[in-house]
Amino acid sequence: MSDLAAALGVVGARWALLIVERLLDGPQRYGDLQRDLGVPTNMLATRLRELEAAGVLTRLPLRHNTRAYALTERGLALREAIVELGRWGRENA
Repeated sequence: MSDLAAALGVVGARWALLIVERLLDGPQRYGDLQRDLGVPTNMLATRLRELEAAGVLTRLPLRHNTRAYALTERGLALREAIVELGRWGRENA
């Protein structure tokens, strides 16, 4: 398996990089992610579980049985790649 294939195995699923991009701004609650991204709730729940299992993000407990999600060091390491993909998209759209 190539290095790129390994990376895509972690963050290549639909919505995964958009979730990571949103979390680069800091921890976010589930409802805020869903509203801001417009991702279906079942898909968001699945992607959050997958990214947590891969060590890209972690859940933070909040009051009243709610949670926020934050990037781990592994997730934060994606910043440069996401910025460059965004730049590529802007220049080649």
